[in-house]
Amino acid sequence: MTRPPPLPPPHLRDPGDAWVEGPNGKKYWGTFGAAGLLLLHPPLGVLLQLRAEWSHQGGTWGIPGGALKKGEDAVTAAIRESQEEAGIPDDAARVIDHSVYDLGFWSYTTVLAIADTYFEPQITDLESAALEWVALDDVHHRDLHPAFAQSWPDLQSRLREEHT
Repeated sequence: MTRPPPLPPPHLRDPGDAWVEGPNGKKYWGTFGAAGLLLLHPPLGVLLQLRAEWSHQGGTWGIPGGALKKGEDAVTAAIRESQEEAGIPDDAARVIDHSVYDLGFWSYTTVLAIADTYFEPQITDLESAALEWVALDDVHHRDLHPAFAQSWPDLQSRLREEHT
């Protein structure tokens, strides 16, 4: 079993990099919420990330994303996280929409974007085990992160509407 890299000392971490516990005891990553980038390159499909085995829900497919930093908006966070985890170039994502899953005490924002120009994603940190462009109609065949699987039908429909 692969172990996660050690966390930096608490005084060096961003205060957003922590778990939030809900009223039912379920934990969510990101003190200030979290965000991810669902990036569509129309000829190829969407960019999916295979989460490293050591991570929460490791071994499942989802989108690059993570915790918001203090004072950071969700779009900025989603793009920053996708650059950190998938090497997405500056200005590669043209934001078209977003979807918010809001629990009141914590939220996750999926930022929908178009990549007008092809680029080869790069694994640039330990959170990604693989990165692939996956056709819209093939996404549901993957072993998806449970939250992403639940939201995928709506997100897929929204991408089709925005792109056609």
